[in-house]
Amino acid sequence: MQSIEKELPTAENMYKSFIKRLIDFLAALLGLIIISPLLFVLILVLAVSNNGKPFFYQSRTGKHGKLFTIVKLKTMNDKKDENGDLLPALERVTKVGDFCRKYSLDELPQLFNVFIGDMSLIGPRPLLPQYLEYYNERQNRRHEVLPGITGWAQVNGRNTISWEQKFEYDVYYVENVSFSLDVKIILKTIDKVINRADINNSETLDMPEFTGTKDS
Repeated sequence: MQSIEKELPTAENMYKSFIKRLIDFLAALLGLIIISPLLFVLILVLAVSNNGKPFFYQSRTGKHGKLFTIVKLKTMNDKKDENGDLLPALERVTKVGDFCRKYSLDELPQLFNVFIGDMSLIGPRPLLPQYLEYYNERQNRRHEVLPGITGWAQVNGRNTISWEQKFEYDVYYVENVSFSLDVKIILKTIDKVINRADINNSETLDMPEFTGTKDS
């Protein structure tokens, strides 16, 4: 009897293995339908301001280290210096792009990533592939779940905290995934967007590159 009880799936495991993905799929589908008019307008405006390039595509690291292409609204132009190198990120953010960043509108196309299963609404932010070689064993646990549009690290400082602190928040989330924690993160995200607190969550705009943790 005891062995049978142990084999029965718990509510927590059901949420992590099935319910969370179902919620992601339905929420992303509904979200894309609802925001389609706004997204259409933003695409048109950004296409004009970015020479016909309204979208930003970049390879990121997903669950189990699998690479996928993230989709965001393009908030920076491609201006270069006299040597042909791109100007610093902060100098390339357009006025429209800055507005999108303030209200996290540039993140909206990632609902498509959620819809097709590359991402979740909630999870550690997907980072650049070149960082894979620098994670220590504990930090690498952030890849045990799907990356998210928002996450525990994003509602606890975003780019105002160090990489090491971010990864600790990410691992905490991996170890404590639950419906109640996800609801808490969603509510905190809404509050930060409304109050425009720690809005920028770009991993490249004002954060130094991650090159590993000392003494790891």
